[in-house]
Amino acid sequence: VEEIKRADLRPGKNKASRQSAPTLPQTLKEIEIRDDQRLMSGISEFDRVTGGGLVSGSLTLIGGDPGIGKSTLTLQLVDRLAASGQKVLYVSGEESPAQIKLRAQRLQVNSDNLLLLSETILENVLETVHKLKPDILVMDSIQTIYRTDLESAPGSVGQVRECGAELMRLAKTDNLATILIGHVTKEGVIAGPRTLEHMVDTVLYLEGERHHAYRILRSVKNRFGSTNEIGVFEMQESGMVEVANPSQVFLSERTREIPGSTVVCSLEGTRPLLVEIQALVAPASYGNPQRVPTGFNHRRLSMLLAVLERRAGLNLGMHDVFVNIAGGLKLDEPAIDLGIAAAVASAFKNQNADPDTAVVGEIGLGGEIRSVGQLDKRINEAQKLGFKRMIIPAHNIKDRYSDKIKLVEVRYLSDALQSLIF
Repeated sequence: VEEIKRADLRPGKNKASRQSAPTLPQTLKEIEIRDDQRLMSGISEFDRVTGGGLVSGSLTLIGGDPGIGKSTLTLQLVDRLAASGQKVLYVSGEESPAQIKLRAQRLQVNSDNLLLLSETILENVLETVHKLKPDILVMDSIQTIYRTDLESAPGSVGQVRECGAELMRLAKTDNLATILIGHVTKEGVIAGPRTLEHMVDTVLYLEGERHHAYRILRSVKNRFGSTNEIGVFEMQESGMVEVANPSQVFLSERTREIPGSTVVCSLEGTRPLLVEIQALVAPASYGNPQRVPTGFNHRRLSMLLAVLERRAGLNLGMHDVFVNIAGGLKLDEPAIDLGIAAAVASAFKNQNADPDTAVVGEIGLGGEIRSVGQLDKRINEAQKLGFKRMIIPAHNIKDRYSDKIKLVEVRYLSDALQSLIF
């Protein structure tokens, strides 16, 4: 627990504690919503994730591993907004203006409405904001900014919490769209107190393997739109490039006829996504079998392996099992259960799964295949990419779906494996 020691917090003694006049309560009818409160960036993948762009007066937190591309994406984003006439102040506590300009030249960012400031003292940032009155403020990063009236170091729990609270007050009182960039810890959460995520309006995570070109922008909190939406980008020399058809991209390197490969359709927010599941099963060499998932929950894999043993008769007890979601994606939707189980069974039997069949379905502990939501979107996505069949839960078949793809209804895991694996 960190003790926060303040200097003199009497009114007027520091610029961070500005006093504002109290506001009067209003009825819902009296509150006006302007059309210009949504700031569309023109980057369709970002606008999709945020529900239509930034909102004036909102506080958005973008998190991700160091080097994953947070600053690159944000710089491209604010350049688009600046080009549309918005005045942007980009405050960096990690790079000098010259360093930012070098990156901006590589990204072809050159708007005259984009102002750069290298500063780490919050009071100075607030003073600059009140002088320039920008429409959008970017803080890169929240871990580098600090208040001089706190004795704790920049990036500490107290500094991050207090600076975040002060920036939230600024965003609401000045109707200023504010973006905070934050690093994540080894556990994959934003560094600093959890209260930072609670106080902001929107939390976005930029995910991806550093050795892969693709990045996933995921919404985990959004007061102005749906959560769990994703945007897909490809990291190139010129910066982040939108991926218009991610399903086609993620399946482009798929080897069709190989044991241990299946295709599932996951739903990320409102977007259906076809991805390849790869599995490798081999006898355990050292007596202690390994279960290694990449891209989804370890406990979920353990449960599926237990169901395969008890309900499908696969003796996996003395085998190493490796499962990978190709492309560096991270998925946690239960609807991919059937694809994972089928990939493991295919690898264990060393028999190919039908390459022209996509699968979807949640697996229960009794081996039953449970229904999934928004199946029509998943079927349309599989049909669009040329799949001839799709294995679906029988409980979903009461609805009317496309006649252009053959639908195979299954009630139990054993039925699905028999239909899919040659």
